[in-house]
Amino acid sequence: MTAILCDGAGGPEVLVPREIDVPRPGAGQVLIRVAHAGVNRPDVMQRKGLYPPPPGAPEVPGLEIAGTVAAVGEGVGPELVGTRQCALVIGGGYAEYCLAEAGHCLPVPEGLSLAEAAAIPETLFTVWHNVFERGLAAEGDWLLVHGGTSGIGTMAIKLAVLFGIRIIVTCGDAAKCEAARKLGAHHAIDYRKQDFVEEVRRITDGRGVDVVLDMISGDYVARNIDCMAEDGRHVTIAVMGGVKASIPMHKVLTRRLTLTGSTLRPRPKAFKTAVADEIRGSVWPFVQSGQLRPAMDTSFPLRDAASAHARMDGGEHIGKIVLDI
Repeated sequence: MTAILCDGAGGPEVLVPREIDVPRPGAGQVLIRVAHAGVNRPDVMQRKGLYPPPPGAPEVPGLEIAGTVAAVGEGVGPELVGTRQCALVIGGGYAEYCLAEAGHCLPVPEGLSLAEAAAIPETLFTVWHNVFERGLAAEGDWLLVHGGTSGIGTMAIKLAVLFGIRIIVTCGDAAKCEAARKLGAHHAIDYRKQDFVEEVRRITDGRGVDVVLDMISGDYVARNIDCMAEDGRHVTIAVMGGVKASIPMHKVLTRRLTLTGSTLRPRPKAFKTAVADEIRGSVWPFVQSGQLRPAMDTSFPLRDAASAHARMDGGEHIGKIVLDI
C-alpha cells in the first residue's frame, strides 16, 4: 500500500510517499480501507521531530481516519466487515489501510460523508474529554477557547452550541472572527487588536469564564487566569507558546481555581474506549441527526500531504484539513 512517511524531521517537504506492507489486524482491532484522513497539529509536531510516536505506534502519521472495514481481528464481530467507520488511531492514518481498535471506532451514518467523518474523531475526543469531562462544562457556563477557527476551536464552538454553553473564542484577524461567529461562537476577539483579558471581563460583566481550553500555555496561562471566574477550570491540551508558565498562585487560592490538562494519544486503550462510549451515547445522536458536522477547510490527495501540512503551517485554514486517499 502507499503510505506517507517522514524522511527525517523538518518542513512539509520531508513527507514522502512510500510503498509498505498492509498491516494485519490483531486481537480487538479492525483493518480499515481508508477513504480520508484528518490532518492535525500533532501530525505537524511529529513531522518536525517534536512529538515522536508512542511505543508501538506506526511511524506513519495520522490520528483519525474514515473508511470501510476490510478485515477484523480476533474477538471482533465479522458483521463489522464492509461497514463505514471513523476512528481515532495512534498513528498510521496517512495510508491506504490503517489499523484501529474496534472500541475506538464510530459508525458513519447516512448523510455524513467519509471526508467529514475523517475530520471528526481527533477533535471530538479531545474537546469532549477536556472541556466536558475534565473541565466539567455545563449548560449556562462561559467557555474561553484560543484559536477559534482551528479544528479544535471549531469543534468546541459546535459542541458549545449543542450543549447550551456560552463560548468566547480568540482569533488572529477580523475575517476569522467573523467565520467563528458564523459557526456559532457567541463572541470572537481579535487578539492582535484587542486585549482578550479586558474583552472577556467586558463580555461577562466582570464575572469571568468557567472553563478555559488552553492550547498556548507559556505567557498565556497567567492571562487566562485573569479571565477566570471563581471555581473556574483551566485545561491545557498543548504548549504552542512554551512549556514554562508563571502562575499567580494567590489567585488560584483565593478564587479556588483548578489547573489541569491532558494528552490523548498515549492514553491506554481502555481509556479511549470509555471516551468513545460516552461520545457514542452523548454526542453521536447529534451526528446521526445532522446537527453536528465538522467545519471543513481544504482536502488534498494523499501523495500531496506536504501541501496539506504547508496549509496548516500557514495558519490560514478555517476548520479541518483532510487527505483524500
